[in-house]
Amino acid sequence: MSTRRQFVAPHVAQLPKSGIRKFFDIVAQSKDIISLGVGEPDFDTPWHISRAAVTCLENGGTHYTSNLGTPDLRRAISRYLERRCCVSYNPDNQILVTVGVSEAIDLAIRAICSPGDEVLYHEPCFVSYAPTIRLAHAVPVAVETKFEDGFKLTVEELEKKVTAKTKAILINSPCNPTGAKLSEKDILAILDFADRHDIVVLADEVYGELVYTEVDDEVKSLTSFATCEKYRDRVIVLNGFSKSWAMTGYRLGYAAGPCDIIDAMMKIHQYSIMSAPTLSQAAGVEAMDHGDKDVSRMRLEYKKRRDWLVPELNSMGIETLMPEGAFYIFPKVTSTGMTSEEFAMKLLKEFSVACVPGSAFGACGEGFVRMSYATSMQSLQIAAERIRKMLGA
Repeated sequence: MSTRRQFVAPHVAQLPKSGIRKFFDIVAQSKDIISLGVGEPDFDTPWHISRAAVTCLENGGTHYTSNLGTPDLRRAISRYLERRCCVSYNPDNQILVTVGVSEAIDLAIRAICSPGDEVLYHEPCFVSYAPTIRLAHAVPVAVETKFEDGFKLTVEELEKKVTAKTKAILINSPCNPTGAKLSEKDILAILDFADRHDIVVLADEVYGELVYTEVDDEVKSLTSFATCEKYRDRVIVLNGFSKSWAMTGYRLGYAAGPCDIIDAMMKIHQYSIMSAPTLSQAAGVEAMDHGDKDVSRMRLEYKKRRDWLVPELNSMGIETLMPEGAFYIFPKVTSTGMTSEEFAMKLLKEFSVACVPGSAFGACGEGFVRMSYATSMQSLQIAAERIRKMLGA
C-alpha cells in the first residue's frame, strides 16, 4: 500500500483553532449556563429590517446581484457614511458589499499584500486577525496594548514594530475584546504615522455605532478613520451590520475606500463569493436608511448593563476598566492567582458561567478574561452572584 502524503497545506495545518470556539463547544454540551462569552447581540433583528428581506423574497429577489452589491444598498451605505461620519464615498466604485465584515477584512489584506509583506495589528484583538494575515501569506506583527493605557494603540508602540516590509496596519475601534475606543486625537496620530511610513490603514469599525461617550443615548456623529480627508487615500473602512443592527445571521458587511483598492478587492470577491446574499442586501438598505432609532435603543440598553456590571466586578476585587465602546469588558483576574484559562474553566465547570480567556485574543491578553454584556440584565445579575460566590467576595 502506498503512503498517503500530507494533503493539507502546511500554512493551514499550522493555524491554531479559535480559543473562543473551544469554550463555546463546552458550553454547547452543558445546561444551565449563563453565557457571557458570545459576541452577538441578544436582540432580534428589528422587524422592519427583516420585513424588507421578506418583501424582497416575495418579489422574487432570489437571483445574483452585481459583484459590488446592489446599487440600492451601495447608495444607502454612501448616504449613511455621509450622514453619520461626514465622509463622502462614490457608490459606483468606492463601496463593495461583502459577506460580513470578516470577508471585507480578508479581501482587503489579500488585495494589498504580497508574500512576505508585514501587517501590524494590535493585541488583544479579534481572534481572526493573525490567521487571516497568514492565509494571505503575509506576516502578522502584533503590537501590544496595555491595561495601563486603557488598551489603546499608541504610535510609540507602533514605531517599535514598523519596518520597511510593513504594508498595512489593521485596527479595530471600538475594540473586541477590550471595549477600548480611539479618540479623534489618537486616530489622527495613527494616520500621521501611516502617512510617514506610507502604509495602508485597515479600519475595522464594525462596533462604530456602539459608543458610550456621549452624555445621552444619541451619538451625534461617529469618529471614523476616514473622516480626515488628508489621509483618505490610504484608508479602507471595513464595517458590517451584525453588531449595531443585531443582524449577525444576515452575514452582511462592506468596505469603502480608494477606487483602485476596492476594485482589487472586488476581483477576489468576484471569483470566490460572487455576491452577498440578495435578501440580506435588501434588509441592509432598510437598516441604513431607517435603523437609527433601533441602534439608539439597543445602545442605551447596553450602556445600562455596562454601567451596572463594571462597578459590580470592581467591588469584588476584579479590576475592570470602563469600556467606551462595543459590548465587552476585559476584567483583570491576576489577583485571583489563576491564569486566564484556569479562571474561565473554573467559572464554567463549577459555577456555570461562561466567559473567554484573554489569552485567546493574543499573548498580552493573558491575565484577563472577556465578558460580553450582550445578554439580559437578569442573566448578568445571576452571573455576578456566581462570580462573587466563586471568589468568596
